[in-house]
Amino acid sequence: QVQLVESGGGLVQPGGSLTLSCVASGSIFSINLMGWYRQAPGEQRELVALIFISGDNTKYADSVKGRFTISRDKDKNTEGLQMNNLKPEDAAVYYCHAGSAMYGLNYWGKGTLVTVSS
Repeated sequence: QVQLVESGGGLVQPGGSLTLSCVASGSIFSINLMGWYRQAPGEQRELVALIFISGDNTKYADSVKGRFTISRDKDKNTEGLQMNNLKPEDAAVYYCHAGSAMYGLNYWGKGTLVTVSS
């Protein structure tokens, strides 16, 4: 099992920045990727960004490319999401994810709310 705890959500004005963090604990050796998803009210959960444990390759949703940056601290077992130039449509609950496609593993944090409003 892997436990994920997010932090860093909050209220920000359009054009502002926010940084999310996620701390992973437990059987971290079993996962090969970490990422962030988001879910707005009435919408499906969608991928925001992910990073592969081996090689640190990243992937972003088209809607956040150039504005969001995912990162990982190997020593602290944390991942972060730097969000710049936030737009009202970025408002959602953001979930930390960790998993392994090879072993069919998926772990989720409880989510952190990001509100973008003036």
